[in-house]
Amino acid sequence: MTRFARPFVWLGGATFVGSLAVCLWWFVFVLGRPTPPAGAAAWIWDALLFSTFAVHHSVFARDGVKRWLSSAVPAELLRSVYVWMASLLLILVCLMWKPIGGELWNVRGLGAILLALVQLAGIALIARAVATIDPLELAGIHPSSGSGSLQVGGPYRVVRHPLYLGWLMATLGAAHMTGDRFAFALITAAYLVAAVPLEERSLVLVFGEDYTRYQRQVRWRIVPFIY
Repeated sequence: MTRFARPFVWLGGATFVGSLAVCLWWFVFVLGRPTPPAGAAAWIWDALLFSTFAVHHSVFARDGVKRWLSSAVPAELLRSVYVWMASLLLILVCLMWKPIGGELWNVRGLGAILLALVQLAGIALIARAVATIDPLELAGIHPSSGSGSLQVGGPYRVVRHPLYLGWLMATLGAAHMTGDRFAFALITAAYLVAAVPLEERSLVLVFGEDYTRYQRQVRWRIVPFIY
């Protein structure tokens, strides 16, 4: 790794961790503030804003775009460039979000405890789903090997995308559901539902019959008995 590449990938990894921390703080404290309801314009703006983040994920996951990038970016920096862009776009979403306002529910007492357990279970499911991933590769510090094995054990025996299920549990399980928390959860859920068929198409190309067999064995994509 060159003298330039090493600080670039490590700064990218730090930015990745920082973006996750910013998003968590933003969801808990900023989106949790009760504000007066806004009009449809805020919904439209926020949906388009998140689309910039979502489109980046979908476009850069395509093989053709990866090949194009590999002709312009050194292989050792390819994953880091992707992580840099995703991290900065996530921070941009948090900074430029327009308040939607309103409140759907504010559960207290035993109900709040039960919902907190749902959120914690979602976080645990996310952690379990990514446990087999090299964290330094995820953060863009290690180049992607492109030779990962197909995961079919643990939570992958229940749904094909347990990480997404964990995300839905963590975002929709808030005991105090403001309009902004709900909008963020709904917009991200819509993206996940739309992205899964494209992602699975790529997985079939990578793993072939192994993945199509797995699809037959595990019917549900994200939510058991629903989707």
